[in-house]
Amino acid sequence: MGEKIGFIDGKLVVPCNPVIPYIRGDGVGVDVTPVMQKVIDAAVEKAYSGDRKIDWLRLYAGVDAFESLDQYLPEETVDAIREYRVAIKGPLTTPVGGGFRSLNVTLRQRLDLYACVRPVKWYSGVPAPLISPENLDVVIFRENTEDVYAGIEWAYDSMEAGRLREFLAELGKEVRVDSAIGVKPMSVSASKRLVRSALDFAVSENRGSVTLVHKGNIMKFTEGAFRNWGYEVAVEEYRDHVVTEDEYGVLKAKMDYPDLDDAGLLAKLKDLGYSGLSLASMRAILGELEDSHGGDALSGMIVVKDRIADQMFQQLLLRPQEYDVIATTNLNGDYISDACAAEVGGLGIAPGGNINFESGVSLFEATHGSAPKHAGLDRVNPSSMILSAVMMLRHLGWGGAGDLVEDALVRTFEGATVTYDLHRQMDGASLVSTSRFGDEVIGNL
Repeated sequence: MGEKIGFIDGKLVVPCNPVIPYIRGDGVGVDVTPVMQKVIDAAVEKAYSGDRKIDWLRLYAGVDAFESLDQYLPEETVDAIREYRVAIKGPLTTPVGGGFRSLNVTLRQRLDLYACVRPVKWYSGVPAPLISPENLDVVIFRENTEDVYAGIEWAYDSMEAGRLREFLAELGKEVRVDSAIGVKPMSVSASKRLVRSALDFAVSENRGSVTLVHKGNIMKFTEGAFRNWGYEVAVEEYRDHVVTEDEYGVLKAKMDYPDLDDAGLLAKLKDLGYSGLSLASMRAILGELEDSHGGDALSGMIVVKDRIADQMFQQLLLRPQEYDVIATTNLNGDYISDACAAEVGGLGIAPGGNINFESGVSLFEATHGSAPKHAGLDRVNPSSMILSAVMMLRHLGWGGAGDLVEDALVRTFEGATVTYDLHRQMDGASLVSTSRFGDEVIGNL
């Protein structure tokens, strides 16, 4: 009989036999979720010699919930995830252009799972479009509760849209009469707690940089404010651990060119690309931080920087090695995390987790769609689901089991025994089913 996971003083208290709720998922969830459970159970058994064991608790959401309970997201499912604190789910179907709203988004909002955490890196043996995919190793923190995903929108011919158009006209903002209208909320509190979680991760994992990604050049009071609030969190709450990109440049140049006077140092900084610095700002940085953050201390500092979203896509293709942790808004995070996954082999190997670090509630998930045309055919790649469970194990503090699974996956990829999505990109690979792939991973533990 399993026990509930506790949460004391901001930390999970995990018993040896935790109850972990799971949602099988729609479409290919029927294929990938059982394989994930089988692999994870084998790894936990091997890592802890039977002293630890997951007690899986099935919950219902999506199509199977509607078929059996006549509702897509039963209240009991939401309550159980909150009660047991750590859960995992397969993909859930979301209609495009109509129908019910995304169950994925609904779960994140109902449970206030404000941080969507997406680690993306290349695994040896996986075909990838980049020449050097090993250079990409980022962890993306995507704000999960606001932005256009808040679901505040009205059809163009609705009474509400008409009233909003009239209200906007009173403010001097004319909107076409046939316009649908959506609202993009972005708060100080939600933005700061997201950036805080990214900085906490960077500090604990000794990551070199945190990049705030935004479209603040256009949306100045939402995306631009996200950037500004992120810097406020960094310099006000994490000063012992961080320098901004400009501060890093000044401190590094001072260390590399100690014989230059102030005018010469500023000229050198301009040559290095720090065009926004003035003599006064350079001197202020040196006066405040040279003793505490300069010299040998600089190598241990986390560099906090920001990039405009469209520029970031280019940077992640051309200079991926310059980025470690990304903190960004909801829509940007959706695009960027999928784009990064494509660089290293696709969503089939991309894990994800939705976490509230303040309440201890989390929901890990496969990041790909439900692909109903492939459902039940035992052919899709279960790696996203398996790697999401690896994230879950590490979140529980069971990193030993997580490492076993990740290493076994790499051995399976390197052995070129893969499902059809990777097989069609590889010469001489062995094509196996979803379930057989899981057995191969277990054999490689």
